[in-house]
Amino acid sequence: MNLCLNILFEWQSEEAETRIERVLLLDPSGTDVVTIEINNPKALPIWQKSKELQAALTSREVRLLEVDPYAALLRPENAIPESHRKHRDRAWEAIAPLVEGESEKVFNPSDRGPLVEAAVERTGHSKATIYSYLRRYWQAGQTKNALLPLFDKRGGRGKPRQSHGCKRGRPSKLAKASETPLGVNVDDEIRQSFRRGLKLFYENQKGRTLKDAYQLTLEKFFHRGYEMQDGVLVPVLPPASELPSFAQFRYWYEKERDITQVQISRKGERRFNLRHRAVLGDSTQMAFGPGSLYQIDATIGDIYLVSSLDRNRIIGRPVIYFVIDTFSRLIVGFSVSLEGPSWLGAMLALENATTNKVAFCQEEFGIRIDEGDWPSHHLPEGILADRGELEGYNADNLVNALNVRVSNTPPYRADWKGIVERNFRLSNDKMIHWIPGAVNRNRERGDKDYRLDAVLDLHQFEKLITLCVLEHNNNHRMNWYRLDEFMIQEYVDPYPIELWNWGVKNRVGHLRTMAPEIIRLNLLPAAEASVTHRGIYYQGLYYTSELALREQWFVKARAKGRWKIPIAYEPRRLDSIYLRLNGGMRLESCHLIDVEKTFKGRDWYEIIDYFERQKQSEQASRTRQQQSSATFHAQVDQIVAQATEQTEKASTVQSKRSRIQEIRGNRKLEREHERETGAWQLGIDEVSKPPGQVIPLPSVAQPEEDDEAYVAPPKPIDKLRKLREKNWNNDQ
Repeated sequence: MNLCLNILFEWQSEEAETRIERVLLLDPSGTDVVTIEINNPKALPIWQKSKELQAALTSREVRLLEVDPYAALLRPENAIPESHRKHRDRAWEAIAPLVEGESEKVFNPSDRGPLVEAAVERTGHSKATIYSYLRRYWQAGQTKNALLPLFDKRGGRGKPRQSHGCKRGRPSKLAKASETPLGVNVDDEIRQSFRRGLKLFYENQKGRTLKDAYQLTLEKFFHRGYEMQDGVLVPVLPPASELPSFAQFRYWYEKERDITQVQISRKGERRFNLRHRAVLGDSTQMAFGPGSLYQIDATIGDIYLVSSLDRNRIIGRPVIYFVIDTFSRLIVGFSVSLEGPSWLGAMLALENATTNKVAFCQEEFGIRIDEGDWPSHHLPEGILADRGELEGYNADNLVNALNVRVSNTPPYRADWKGIVERNFRLSNDKMIHWIPGAVNRNRERGDKDYRLDAVLDLHQFEKLITLCVLEHNNNHRMNWYRLDEFMIQEYVDPYPIELWNWGVKNRVGHLRTMAPEIIRLNLLPAAEASVTHRGIYYQGLYYTSELALREQWFVKARAKGRWKIPIAYEPRRLDSIYLRLNGGMRLESCHLIDVEKTFKGRDWYEIIDYFERQKQSEQASRTRQQQSSATFHAQVDQIVAQATEQTEKASTVQSKRSRIQEIRGNRKLEREHERETGAWQLGIDEVSKPPGQVIPLPSVAQPEEDDEAYVAPPKPIDKLRKLREKNWNNDQ
């Protein structure tokens, strides 16, 4: 690489301080080069071999720099103040003879000294000043503007002043009149007291003024002691001339304050984000076309409804979800239900956003529309929500299976979803506030209870919301909408439907469609179930499916142990759950096994409540179990202690060997005793009959010989009994 004048190169070394050099001169023969360090305040030109520098560049010991830190000096003359130009010109006149003409002489140390001495005699400047001018000229790129004055580096702007015993600053009028310095200099100790006082009395939500905080700071940290006045300790302050002034207090507050932190401390983070933060754009900038970003949010409708089963029953206020396209402000979907703000309500709204609206309006409400009246039935690229429903595993299905990006706003940041939040207010103003049963915010004592005016049921209210959405999409003119240059050229009117149609034509690539069954599967809440030998286990219930039976899941689970599988479930019905196969692109329905038929027709909320009550009942019985165990252990301990005492009393002097050898005989004696005392004697009234009475038996043929002379023949059963006893004793 060929070297050029004024190029910068940096030496790659492990030193803490970077060394950057500038090329000042190239020898015509190409042998030598003159450089100077630009970040060394005492640097002077040095001669180097061009070949060595080229080798360093090749070996990457040196890196060429593209950005010159002194490039800001190269500016037009009219941008330089006249006083600065005069200062520059005087400095240039002092060194011009040294750097013009045969300028290479000044780079030689032997010639530089006499040249500088001549400049000193000619200009009257000191040698240090001439060297300073030369160094600045060389380091800044050998331009005349390198000698511009560095006024921004002079003085002590922004630096703390040092105290030398005298009062700093302009004297007050009283100090001038009395010709006596009044006041104190603010040192580190006083500044620390200022900081503590500001934190205690100003940077909080009590709303004190800075003047009040100053006074309280003096009373807290600058008093000399206390005196008792009417039973109250009152701080005693020094004279005002010995205290820091309010101007000093305010100066250090403004110098050190973090305005954002102060606003958050005084207003609270939520109010700061809503009312005091910087506003640098609008929500439209977040989207690039229809379907680029949807915003979703819920609100409690400001109206009371009645039951469709019994219109005398008031069922409360509905939950309304809106899904709005950020680019066009078109309402692409909504839901009205009695489910509290939850994933279920969001699920219904997102499913509605992907539904064909012509069929939806006709089948649900008998409203006939054309495709062009409400053309949205697509999945978006992204959804913006508010951390509530679209967090956790449910939102993961949107991301992983449906490839929809989900973003959540911080807490209490409704302004980040300003489009959908504003639509709630429009809906209230256009329709809800004028319907019987609407919430009356200004209700006074004695007024009729507006809840008793409710006449609409849930289905009728949903139909009104549908008409309101159609009105908004087709006839709501948004004069505040910022049209871009291409929209202006094509005379696009700021209606949601026209912005949507223009975006579909000119900002394509953001809308996607998918099979309704797959969308519903991945909108259902997700969970994990376990495959066991008894069935697919989830939330205390067991399910089965054709796939599981065909692939023998339950047999494998008994042989190898259980394993987890991803499922989806419908919160409103527990008869079935769904296996999410192929990453959520295929479903397999699972139904309750026959053993669980008790729970058919219930919803998951009932089942969760049932099992929760079972757990609570189990915990409530813990006292009974613990007391029962304590009683049992006490009884065992008593029996063991009694047996131990009896054994110790009956113990005789006997060797351990003899005791062990007598086990078999002892066992035989104990068994015979047990037989005698425990044998059953049927037909004997143990209370009325004396012991030893003979039980009459049926008569049998007796031998003719005398009983005393008769001996019964041996029987095989006796031999078997003796053999059994012998084997039993051997085993023992």
